[in-house]
Amino acid sequence: MKLEDLKKIREKTEKDMLLRAGKTRLKVVVGMGTSGIAAGARETLKVFLDEIEKRALSDVIVTQAGERGLSSHEPIVTVMEEGKPSVVYGNVTGEMARKIVAEHLVNGNPVSESIIEVKE
Repeated sequence: MKLEDLKKIREKTEKDMLLRAGKTRLKVVVGMGTSGIAAGARETLKVFLDEIEKRALSDVIVTQAGERGLSSHEPIVTVMEEGKPSVVYGNVTGEMARKIVAEHLVNGNPVSESIIEVKE
């Protein structure tokens, strides 16, 4: 492996870490407990990270959480925005994750068809 390849890997890793930490406008939390992973949460998380990077949304972070006790709705994703109620989405496939990024994260319109809870 060349030094240039290592630099590219390092840059990508640093970019990925920025998406997972820090204080920003929006926070996306993907449930990565056992039932979430079994239901496809890894793919959901990957789609969120890819879409956010593709759209250069530097004010959004993505993190992980454990079980929420709602295994019939996995994968579960919570979108938090300061000063607004948190929105909990259920059964979030890769396709739904793309829609949440486009509608909720970019345009500020929660995707009502997948909302299972809104927390004040």
